[in-house]
This record gives sequence, C-alpha cells and structure tokens, in this order.
Amino acid sequence: MNSQPPVLPLFDKPEYIIEGNPTINQYITNVSLSSVEDASLLLEHATDWLYEERYSENNYKAYRSEITTFFHWCFDVAKLSPAQMTRKDMAKYIDYCQQPPIDLIGYFNVAQFKGKDTEQRLPNPNWRPFIGKKNNGKPIPYVLSDNALKTKIAILSSFYNYLITEEYCERNLAQIWLNHSRFGKKNSYKMDSSDEKLPIFTELQWSYVISTVQKLAAENPNVYQRHQFLLQLLYSCYLRISEVSARAGYSPVMGQFKQNQQTGVWMFYIPQSKGGKKRSVTVSKSLLSALVSYRKFLGLTELPSFNENTPLFIRHRASGRGREQGILNANLGIRQVRDDVQTIINFAADNAQTDGFELDAQQMRELSAHNIRHTGISHDLNLNQRPLAHVQADAGHESIDTTSLYIHTADIERAQSAASKPMDHLAGIN
Repeated sequence: MNSQPPVLPLFDKPEYIIEGNPTINQYITNVSLSSVEDASLLLEHATDWLYEERYSENNYKAYRSEITTFFHWCFDVAKLSPAQMTRKDMAKYIDYCQQPPIDLIGYFNVAQFKGKDTEQRLPNPNWRPFIGKKNNGKPIPYVLSDNALKTKIAILSSFYNYLITEEYCERNLAQIWLNHSRFGKKNSYKMDSSDEKLPIFTELQWSYVISTVQKLAAENPNVYQRHQFLLQLLYSCYLRISEVSARAGYSPVMGQFKQNQQTGVWMFYIPQSKGGKKRSVTVSKSLLSALVSYRKFLGLTELPSFNENTPLFIRHRASGRGREQGILNANLGIRQVRDDVQTIINFAADNAQTDGFELDAQQMRELSAHNIRHTGISHDLNLNQRPLAHVQADAGHESIDTTSLYIHTADIERAQSAASKPMDHLAGIN
C-alpha cells in the first residue's frame, strides 16, 4: 500500500488539475463532513484560480505551493474556512509558516504527485510543503525571509481578491494583515465604494442573452432547455454558480423550491452558501412559470413535491470521470454550469454584433456566469424598484452597504437628468 506524505498536495500539474484526483477528493470530502463545510467549494475555487495561471509555469508552481500550505493550515490545523478567518487567524498562520513542524520540512524539491500519464496519479510520500536548508549535510534552523513572507502574502492576497470577485468573501484578510504589519504601516486598507463599478449586463445585452437562449431552446429543446432555465434561475434569484452546482457534500435538487403552506409564497432554499451560510430567495411569478415549463419538459409534475430529490440540472450524458463517473442522472458540476452559461453569452454576443451592436458584443464577451448575479441584483434595484432590504435578504449580503453598491445609473442617464436642471427654480417670478 502506498504511503502518503504528512500533508497532502492538493493540486496536480495543469494537465491533470481539472479532472481532479480521487485521493484528494476523498480527503476534501472528509474535511467537508467533519470540520470545514465549504472545503470542497474552496478547492473548486482554488482550482479555477490556479488553472488561469497554467501558461506561466513559475506563477503556477508558486501559487500552487502557497495555496496548498494555506489550505493545510485552514483544514488540518485551525479547522477554519478562509472566509471565516480574522486578522488574528492570519497572524497565527504566518507564525505557523515561520516555525513549521519539523516533519513538514523537506530538504530537496520533489514532484508533488507520482504516476505516468496512463496511471493513477498518487501523492508523492517524499513531498513536504516547506523546504529547508542544510550545512555540511546537517539541517539548519528553518528561516522564512522577509521577501519570502511578502511573496507569500502577495499570493494569498491575489487568491482573496479572486474570492471577492466571486462574492465568496467580502474582505481580503491577507491584505488586512499586511497593512497592520511592519511592512505596511504607511498603507491603509480602504475600499472606496464610490468608485466601484460592478460589471453587469445592460438591459439591451441581457435581452439578447434571454432571447438567444429562448430561441435555442425552442429549436433544440433536448440541448438548450436546461440552459434556458439555468439562466432564468441565476438571474431571478441572484444565485452564485456554486449554489446550483454539485460538489462534495452538496447536490442541488428540485425540493429546494419550497412553498410556505400559510402564505402560499414560493422560495428557493440554499442550504449552504459562502461561509457555510444558508438562505431562502423569493421566487417570482415569472420564475415559477419557467419552473413549470422546465419540469414539464423533463416529464415531471408541474411543481416539486415536498423534499423532492430530483436533480436540478442533470447531465446530457454520463460523466466520464470524477466522483460521478458513469452516472447519467447526476447534477452538473461548477465547470459544466459555467461552460453552459458562457456558451449562451457567446451566442448572444454574436447576435448583437450581427445586429450592429459591436461595442455591446465586445462587452458581453468580457462578462461571465457570475455577472448574471450582479445583473439580477442591479436590475431589481434600478429597474424593478424592489426595496433595498428585500434585495439584501435575497442576495444574502451581510451588510446593506454591499447591496447599495448596485444602486447606480448609467452615465448617459445621469447626463440627461442633469442637462435641464436650473440654477434658480424661482427665476422669473416677481
């Protein structure tokens, strides 16, 4: 039986990272069930973040090593999600890295995983997360230089910024620690929300997205009916991709649509969102109608029964790898959901460009599935005039200040409303 290193390497080479590793998947599942509920979701986010660096070998290796060490401390030592950390927790992590356990220090670089392309990749038992030095063949005390420490914090800050863009957390703990450290006394951590512009689809752009998927669903329902309801659900309920995607410990089902027996109001229940939180989102009449249509297509009853376990978005064909290999009636994972949404966005951008809206098409191609959440919130506040507190509750924002960031007007609309305002409202009255 193959032995394992005291700390598991979580991320393989770029060519293997997306398909995942059975050993790591089992470890993350155990962590999710025993101590850190959102461990599997964090692994998905980190994998996507790392995969974006696959064309820079040095960046990829440095980022991979740092995030593996960070997750080891979070999952194995502190048993704490990065989204729940405080500045004091980050300081404890830095202390840990400055004086790591002896058995976690190696003295030469080795591959993190072993196995040829045709074999199962296994963690290398000789790998260690920290690399020390020797003098005349004898280990010398481990030292983390200031430059190495600042690089470590810079990488973690980049990861936290990624999580913030995914609305997984609201604060960059690495940057906050740095600003209060001896390295950042002259800096101050301040986010000026007045200059913050959240990327969203305009009314015109979103209309192209919806009309495009409706046309595709009408022409080829076996492929695009799923895409249509997915977009409608993300937009109407401001959902994050992780909230409609399968992962270890979570598989979205139809029974999450629940009706209050006293009020008759339908809600979409999210048992675990960012930081392990749960919430219920109001279901509009239009979304309820879309749900009925989607379920009829699937051959189901018009509305879900209590605690119905039918998967929310099932695969068109069985998975060829991963935890659900060979299973057809299984929920989509995060990457498949993103791919489905991006396919529609690209088609919609093509249609907009064909109609002469070249700038809109260019902007649409720069947006992604996550921007649909931003769009739903912004449209409800600015177009549908929903009360701020109602949107805050449905969006799951801790602070109403976060929701307020979505209240805005376009520059043209601002100019038009300002063009005719007078200097003196009583001018001309004698």
